[in-house]
Amino acid sequence: MDSEKTKTLFVFSENSFMGMLTIGDIQRAILKNINLEECVEKILDTNKIFAYIDEPIEEIKNKMYRLRAECMPVIGNDGELLNVYFWSDLFGSREPLPKATLDLPVVIMAGGKGSRLAPLTNIYPKPLIPVGEKTIIETIMDKFVSYSCNNFYISVNYKAEMIKNYFDFIDNKKYNIEYFREEKPLGTAGSLRLLKNVLHSTFFVSNCDIMIYEDFANILDYHKINHNELTVVAAVKTFSIPYGTIETGENGLLKSIHESPNLSFKINTGLYILEPSLLNDIPDDFYHITDLMDKLIKENRKVGVYPISQSDWMDMGNWDEYLKLIKK
Repeated sequence: MDSEKTKTLFVFSENSFMGMLTIGDIQRAILKNINLEECVEKILDTNKIFAYIDEPIEEIKNKMYRLRAECMPVIGNDGELLNVYFWSDLFGSREPLPKATLDLPVVIMAGGKGSRLAPLTNIYPKPLIPVGEKTIIETIMDKFVSYSCNNFYISVNYKAEMIKNYFDFIDNKKYNIEYFREEKPLGTAGSLRLLKNVLHSTFFVSNCDIMIYEDFANILDYHKINHNELTVVAAVKTFSIPYGTIETGENGLLKSIHESPNLSFKINTGLYILEPSLLNDIPDDFYHITDLMDKLIKENRKVGVYPISQSDWMDMGNWDEYLKLIKK
């Protein structure tokens, strides 16, 4: 999926169509701790909704719109795959519309110096570095706006006045912005304490240098269904080791050898969902969000991890990823 830049694959057994494997199938498998080396047949959802050869095109279009489906296979009477309609074929746009209206507050942590992008950040604050015709922070905010999340709380410190002046200058009515200022660096969560009497509902927290190409409604559903107090979005990143690895037992006796294994890790992307009660758990001091996670785990409180593909996360705060983004 990452190499083909898609969230859906068609699965065949020789020439027989078996179904569609979606990113959602893989995410559910990861949440159930199913080994990624398992055969896809074990996680394939055989109850997916397809179109059929005798369906009028308007019914197929309505079905796709209702599901916000990236594509819709057309199946014959014997279960064979006859055709595939893509969203762009029937609706013109490249990607389906968001499935839900969320209307939740969004906190963007924009107070850091952005030293990884120096020397650009010696002049501009990292949130205002351009990405095409917009800035980094606008690119992030517009993703939330597509879910009707228009209320933003921006944590500022480094070059704070420049950030405020920029948003005053563009005079964009789709953003409702309130700023809260760290008078000194407070870590990745310390400044959230300043919102203790401001936020009273579930809210998103995003670093100001990341983009997540995932349905935010799915993340929120996971957070609510599992009654998490905090959910962290994690990218599943796979590394290939170009050597044979050896496992040994007692006295160094060889147990097994694996040629060029793949190792998968879940990487913190910098996007979170928090419950407002957590603002009482953050001290008036320097405090990282990982400190908050550790505290909750020690107290047997629920911290969820929502997995996404490594290609659905972009860290715009380093030169390699930033250059990839501006070349898109």
